[in-house]
Amino acid sequence: MIHFDESIEILKQIKIDNYKTKKLYIMDALGYILAEDVVADHNSPEFPTAAMDGYAINYEDMPLGRLKIASINPAGSALTDAVLGGTCIKTFTGSLMPEGADTLIPIENVEVDGDEIIIKEEVPQGFSVREVGENYAKGQMLIPADTKIDFPQIGVMAGLNIVSVMVYEKPTVAILSTGSELLDLGEVQTNDAQIRSSNNYTVEAIVRKYDGIAMQLGCIKDDKASIQKAMADALSKSDIVVTTGGVSVGDFDFVKDVIGELGCEVLFKGVRVKPGQHIVVARKGDKFIVGLPGFAYSSTVTALLYVVPLIEKLQRGRSALRMVKAKLKEPFIKRARKAEFTACNVSLLQGEYYVDFKGKKVGTSAILTNMLGEAALLVTSEEEHSKEVGDEVNVLLFG
Repeated sequence: MIHFDESIEILKQIKIDNYKTKKLYIMDALGYILAEDVVADHNSPEFPTAAMDGYAINYEDMPLGRLKIASINPAGSALTDAVLGGTCIKTFTGSLMPEGADTLIPIENVEVDGDEIIIKEEVPQGFSVREVGENYAKGQMLIPADTKIDFPQIGVMAGLNIVSVMVYEKPTVAILSTGSELLDLGEVQTNDAQIRSSNNYTVEAIVRKYDGIAMQLGCIKDDKASIQKAMADALSKSDIVVTTGGVSVGDFDFVKDVIGELGCEVLFKGVRVKPGQHIVVARKGDKFIVGLPGFAYSSTVTALLYVVPLIEKLQRGRSALRMVKAKLKEPFIKRARKAEFTACNVSLLQGEYYVDFKGKKVGTSAILTNMLGEAALLVTSEEEHSKEVGDEVNVLLFG
């Protein structure tokens, strides 16, 4: 088995030969990764513009104290009147500044007397006037490729009159669970050895949460021919195939054998990590197979560690999982000479993260309920030892 850090480095070094891209209407592109740079094709604003309601004047006329209102300049109007000596034009937020005006006096700074204004409070030259290019300048690169599209990007692209944009396709992830003991949702239990399948639904939820497109394929019995046919079909229809179960060393653990028979290159098989040491990651071209362990907590943790990075890599995304420093509120007992990912509770107090284990059970790698609540994963390397109260530790947040 390889060191956990080595397995992560192998994932980081993966090069994708051909990324899949497509053009989407900008609102449909929300949550996708941009596959092209967005460059401004004009200045914003294109002309000096009023930043609030008031009166457009020539600053040199300010000392006069009283100016004649020559006309009104609503936003969006094609005003042809100019500000001449001793006059002003009533101007509204978003209106182009009239020719001859370089300053805007807010409405609250003046008193209207008939067709004139009396300046009660002066303002500096250029006050409340948006300069050309204040927002952005023509030719400026506003949103670089590989940016995840969120509401600010949508707004900026709409302002540029970009109707559709090129994005990386979200990878399709086929999910199947192996095990003759598994019952899918709604199936009737006929003997005490049968258990309800949950791994495939947990993994589907992880795929959806972290920007993949899930293809749920349900449960497959521990029959090599059935597993091989299902995995081959899944590989032809998806970018990533995720299996749970069948990767250990038992008589009926066929997934690891099938991966080789499908012509995949095994990137690694077995990692010194707890939980999930029998993890398998393989590649065929730009497609991947990830064989997760069968225990619920193991498959969940290893899906986060190995499936999520592949989903991100196939669309040039950045990790939504976040590692932070935290302080222990109670001791931590290191139980294995492996990298450990231990369910914990995390809280943020006055800008610092704290960790405790209240309600978290110690037992096998099947206890998925340990992930409930304000859960995170306490991360310790195989070189680390048990920790004391107040020690600083690494914690993996789920984004």
